[in-house]
Amino acid sequence: MDTMRTIRVTGKGQIKVKPDMTRITVTLVGSYKDYGETLRKSAQDTDQLKNILSAFGFEQSDLKTLSFDVDIENESYREKGVYKWRLVGYKFRHIMKVEFESDHERLGNILYALANCPLNPEFRVSYTVKDPEKAKNELLGKAVKDAREKAVVLTGAAGVMLKDMQSIDYSWGKVDLEVHAMSRAAAAGGSVMALAECDDSYDLNIEPDDLEVSDTVTVVWEIG
Repeated sequence: MDTMRTIRVTGKGQIKVKPDMTRITVTLVGSYKDYGETLRKSAQDTDQLKNILSAFGFEQSDLKTLSFDVDIENESYREKGVYKWRLVGYKFRHIMKVEFESDHERLGNILYALANCPLNPEFRVSYTVKDPEKAKNELLGKAVKDAREKAVVLTGAAGVMLKDMQSIDYSWGKVDLEVHAMSRAAAAGGSVMALAECDDSYDLNIEPDDLEVSDTVTVVWEIG
């Protein structure tokens, strides 16, 4: 019985996508002596953040948690010439995100409120796309097309015929459809109510660059 001859070719797809969604990643931190108090304060701060965002048209459920950690905080001290460690409290770190269709005025209002609120949060602005699956599918289509074009060239040069496709191998890895625009560490506090009343804002003119993404697929064809 004849053994099937095959050719394996890796194709690469590349596309540019215009970002149409804005993502704000907010980090809240706090340190307290008691573990229970740490959890309570974390919950209170998160509720306060949700209330701040509600002034800009967000629902409570729009704020999504990316990670939440509570770590032990220790300090060193010296006793009879020997250095030791003792527990001084607990520190929470809560990282969340909220997304909305890109709007410079809305973004400026939100960032001003975050920068001047009593929570003193860290925040980061990035841009992404509303329909990531559409972009990923286009990317894969281009990668398969590239693989076929290469296979045609290779088999033509070798004097063999490209026959039926046997398999497609795709890694299903994560395609990064996010571009970072700016970040800011914890800022001074302020009056959230006053900001809402006088409609203060940051005047932002940020135009994110197109997202350039690529991915590969490996295709196997029978040749004869």
